[in-house]
Amino acid sequence: MRAVIQRVRSSSVTIGGEVRSATGRGLLVFVGIEDADTADDASWLAAKVVNMRLFDDSDGVMNLSALETGSEIMIVSQFTLHALTKKGNRPSYIRAARPEKAIPLYEEFIARTEALLGHGVSTGIFGAMMDIALVNDGPVTIITDSRNRE
Repeated sequence: MRAVIQRVRSSSVTIGGEVRSATGRGLLVFVGIEDADTADDASWLAAKVVNMRLFDDSDGVMNLSALETGSEIMIVSQFTLHALTKKGNRPSYIRAARPEKAIPLYEEFIARTEALLGHGVSTGIFGAMMDIALVNDGPVTIITDSRNRE
């Protein structure tokens, strides 16, 4: 599982002209699921997102997590995070998991994130055409991958 995590002042998902969800200060997490991913990847990534220290403490140092600050989290599926661009100019998405595998893992990631946070998260709709709006805070943008657990 690959994620792009952005610290935001606000974020929203609009589908078909209607706002599905919106957040204030917190994290916007774009998550891509590849065919090799398992529930273990969902669990690892959820713990990483919830506990990553991306928020300032009283000294202005990024030393606090979403869990510690009670920050909101929005999770949006994005298969394009697994684009292969080595050959030619047209990205290949062959590594991205098919919906029958990806949807349960996406839902597992959401459920594990909510369990760790102790409250719900906002989401998009898997596979939908979505308009994502955000005000990046910092900017702070982190990329992490469960296949490369650094």
